[in-house]
Amino acid sequence: MLHRSLLPVMVVLACVGSVRAENFMFAPAPHRELNRIFRVDRATGEMGACNYAIKDENSVGLTLCYPAGEGAKAGEAGDYALVPSNHRAEAGIYRVNRRTGDVSVCFVRGDQEVVCTTPAR
Repeated sequence: MLHRSLLPVMVVLACVGSVRAENFMFAPAPHRELNRIFRVDRATGEMGACNYAIKDENSVGLTLCYPAGEGAKAGEAGDYALVPSNHRAEAGIYRVNRRTGDVSVCFVRGDQEVVCTTPAR
């Protein structure tokens, strides 16, 4: 039987766990020939991206991840989301701030880092 004094602690822990699970949003790049997924921190707008690569034919491969670069680092607090375009050959993704309406385009530059354009409306 659960002790009554533990119930408020369990409720707080459950709420904290659910908030952490929703900190990021993930979406694939719309390019059909590109094996890449983008990640955005929903509160700060910081971007990242990862894709699968084959190391050699005898391995399971590896996950390559790209850090946030110019324009893709944490910014003003908001409610960020990712929106892929319908363009089949587009390698980037739209980062939108649902609080302000700002939109920027983010992509991996030179297989080094994720960069984003200056937000605009």
